[in-house]
Amino acid sequence: MKMELIFIPSPAASHLMATVEMAERLLDESSHLSITVIIISFNSKTTTSMIAASNTRLRYEVISGENQPTELTATDSHVQNLKPLVKNVVAKLLEPTRPDSPRLAGFVVDMYCTCMIDVANELGVPSYLFYTSNAGFRGLLLHMQFMYDSAEENKYDMSELEDSDAELVVPKWFSFFRTQARRFRETKGILVNTVDELEPHALKFLSNGDSDTTPPAYSVGPVLHLENDARDASTEILEWLDEQPASSVVFLCFGSMGGFSEEQAREIATALEASDHRFLWSLRCASQNVIKEPPREFSNLEEILPQGFIDRMKARGKKPAIGGFISHGGWNSTLESLWFGVPTAIWPLYAEQKFNAFEMVEELGLSVEIRKYWRGDLLLGRKEMELVTAEEIERGIRVLMEQGSDLRKRVKKVSEKCHVALMESGSSRIALQKFVKDITDNIA
Repeated sequence: MKMELIFIPSPAASHLMATVEMAERLLDESSHLSITVIIISFNSKTTTSMIAASNTRLRYEVISGENQPTELTATDSHVQNLKPLVKNVVAKLLEPTRPDSPRLAGFVVDMYCTCMIDVANELGVPSYLFYTSNAGFRGLLLHMQFMYDSAEENKYDMSELEDSDAELVVPKWFSFFRTQARRFRETKGILVNTVDELEPHALKFLSNGDSDTTPPAYSVGPVLHLENDARDASTEILEWLDEQPASSVVFLCFGSMGGFSEEQAREIATALEASDHRFLWSLRCASQNVIKEPPREFSNLEEILPQGFIDRMKARGKKPAIGGFISHGGWNSTLESLWFGVPTAIWPLYAEQKFNAFEMVEELGLSVEIRKYWRGDLLLGRKEMELVTAEEIERGIRVLMEQGSDLRKRVKKVSEKCHVALMESGSSRIALQKFVKDITDNIA
């Protein structure tokens, strides 16, 4: 039986590319399956190249509303307005007069496109979720939502907490994620970008569930888009990296929205110089409001970095040899570092990255601590961010780059497990095969 899945990713580049990789893996797993990825357009060159790559089994359809969104504004209300367009696209794809028309097996929606579950319901097909973050954070969201809703309905005994001295500050984003978690529970299953061997406790919690409405989790990671595009890389940088000793370079990169104030950039520069390590640093100026505009390049690095820094660092600061990665802790970046066996020091800036830092440092022991507690969120504005001192950063770099450390050995072991998970009979391959069987059973 020919089956068609409809994928609806968030337009954020990291979500979009992970969705494409996930779709390709599913097609490799089942010859009876075809997939259409409905892309919410935001004038991306990536979108253009994808459309050109459409084929009979993997198609790309682009939709856009009246107002072109950015990566960050293409959520919630904007996505809600696109539901009629999605329904029209699906209707055309499944035109009954087509002799090769497959049977619609369901929707696979992004964690930020859960309103599209309504369209699947209208069409009478199941919904599934592709969760691009980790199992631990997903479990936290589901459990917080379960406790909150149960307490509201007097189904959860909170008496043991009545005399607690602890005071928890509820994040501003809680109401959004609570609503999101409720929608998660409406799906038939959740594809999670993780590995059984990486997050066994979180996955055990999800499999047991805190209620009978917890959907099954399929740990199918690591889902990574690892194709290199030479056009996006500087030849000078790549040549420099090739000349460096193994594991000698610190790489600093903070994702598509990561940027720093001039004062923070100077602290980082001071730490790098004092650490005496080679480095490759992707440095951008933080936006005053990252929701409205992305980070930008500093207009004059000599003005904001310590005096003479660029001249002194010319022999040290450009290319593997990558021995350590200072990252914002986005889950894609974290999985990539584990895949290549490179230890990280996590500097969380926004979204769930503080949770990722806690899990990687405290629970799994796979990352270096720069600071124990983090305040501020870049999505709330640059002024919200606390200054991290050069001393803290330098200390993190020295621990990160220590050769032969227990951390480096643990990361290498997990890297091997990640590779095995994607092999025949590996845990992630088995989970993917189970997902294909379940979507078939759910429409039988």
